[in-house]
Amino acid sequence: MTVSKTLSEITDRIVARSAPSRSTYLARMEMARRKGPSRGHLSCSGQAHAFAAAGPDQGALAIGQGGNLGIVTAYNDMLSAHQPYERYPALIRDAVRANGGTAQVAGGVPAMCDGVTQGEAGMELSLFSRDLIAMAAGIALSHNTFDAAVFLGVCDKIVPGLVIGAQIFGHMPAVFIPAGPMTSGLQNDEKAKVRQQFAAGEVGRDALMAAEMAAYHGPGTCTFYGTANTNQMLMEFMGLHLPSASFINPGAEIRDALTIEAARRALSLSDLGDNYTPVCEILTEKAFVNGIVGLMATGGSTNLLIHLIAMARAGGIILDWQDFSDISDIVPLLARVYPNGLADVNHFHAAGGLGYMIGQLLQAGLLHPDTLTVAGAGLHHYTKEPYMEGAALAWREGTAESLNTGILRPASEPFQTSGGLKRLSGNLGTGVIKVSAVDPSHHVVEAPVRVFHDQNEVKSAFKAGEFNGDVIVVVRFQGPKANGMPELHSLTPMLGILQGRGYKVALVTDGRMSGASGKVPAAIHVSPEALDGGPIAYLRDGDVLRLDAVAGTLAIVTQGVLDREAVTADMSHNHFGTGRELFAPFRNAVGTADTGASVFGN
Repeated sequence: MTVSKTLSEITDRIVARSAPSRSTYLARMEMARRKGPSRGHLSCSGQAHAFAAAGPDQGALAIGQGGNLGIVTAYNDMLSAHQPYERYPALIRDAVRANGGTAQVAGGVPAMCDGVTQGEAGMELSLFSRDLIAMAAGIALSHNTFDAAVFLGVCDKIVPGLVIGAQIFGHMPAVFIPAGPMTSGLQNDEKAKVRQQFAAGEVGRDALMAAEMAAYHGPGTCTFYGTANTNQMLMEFMGLHLPSASFINPGAEIRDALTIEAARRALSLSDLGDNYTPVCEILTEKAFVNGIVGLMATGGSTNLLIHLIAMARAGGIILDWQDFSDISDIVPLLARVYPNGLADVNHFHAAGGLGYMIGQLLQAGLLHPDTLTVAGAGLHHYTKEPYMEGAALAWREGTAESLNTGILRPASEPFQTSGGLKRLSGNLGTGVIKVSAVDPSHHVVEAPVRVFHDQNEVKSAFKAGEFNGDVIVVVRFQGPKANGMPELHSLTPMLGILQGRGYKVALVTDGRMSGASGKVPAAIHVSPEALDGGPIAYLRDGDVLRLDAVAGTLAIVTQGVLDREAVTADMSHNHFGTGRELFAPFRNAVGTADTGASVFGN
């Protein structure tokens, strides 16, 4: 297959930019491989500690002849997406035991729900939880008694954190095992309508609660295409899931079969056999480019503009937002999944899903076909779909036709010719915008600003009837150093109401928007952030901004704004309560949004 010349050129510049750090990383991984797991060199006391609770596997572990699989799990039963993982360790242990190996839960990592914490103080811990998850995964694997690892995680910061942790142990194979989406409930557009009605005071909380419970009703990830499901897509495009595993519902027979096969596959890729495939050889520059292509083709979450950069840097690969923007320019949007359409991920999967999309993009020369994956060499494995042949898991070619072109289209007839994510730059700094769900009539907004330092101030102003015309709402001091860069998704209903009244409306912030960013244009992740004295700190009410998603610019129109003194803010009230006291070291060490907003290596 011939790869697009432009895609090859973008990949080549990433390789060149990354060469020093990538070579250093790979040298470290080779050194770790040569050293190998230490369980055979542990003292008798150390081995006894490691194997004391292994029950029937104690003998095999002590002899050390079979491979030992480490399980890193984000299980908790508060997150619907992670509740199914309660059963997975037993399935995994039985699967590898039947193949002469052993498996142990190496450790658990925290997993929080951005849906629960939207608009609440806990959201200020959300972004930092990604790096904490990476650190927790590092602790889990630091016992160095494993030949391979499987990672159980689905949601927003969990998968990126686990990928970072996996790359620190990149000399080992790693297979990511999904739990699948919940079955479809109340349609997402109906849920959004009730949210807007509540924000406008047209319905009460009882109607809102009924709608939310009808939408989020059982085990599995939320069914809209936000950050969690974008993560699952990436794990297939980048070769860390088994093919077509992402969007099979919990409880299905084939779901368990895929979990069992993933465990077997992980041990089969270890250095004990002839098929050694460490994660450092899977997550190459080409794999990350494939991931970005998937992000654009599916209209995925803006959060991955931060997470992919941090994930790549853990393996010595340096991405920047211009790479995303340039890839977006050449990759067509092939899917319409809420909030970019009415369908949910179950409908998307039924229409042909990721297998069909990957096949289309391979044929169009918009993916690197020659990457290594946990399914074998070559991305062509990911055009296949699993099925049950009696009691056995088997694979066949997926559909070559979309089964619903209102949800999923061929590359020759896309919903739009570009991916819909754009880098913005200008005298306000640099940021990004997702326009795949924004009507073209709203791609350019020039309007006076209202400036706020807290999203609750915006809600109060809305309730007081203060928005009566075109407006760009600026919410600043929301960057990673200020307060952990919370999502501002709870502003979406009221901004949507203003847009529905015929006003030109946009959001500009140094914070984040939800992975479910929708129809209101939002320039997000603005850097430098206000706390660093970025230009956003100089704005005052009434200044005019121009957000131009067509030209890729974000500019202060009013003259003399940068001749003023920057505004400062007392952020101390954001630094205590709900656990925020514990994260002062993270706020002090975190890097900028455009470098991944990470506490590592800044």
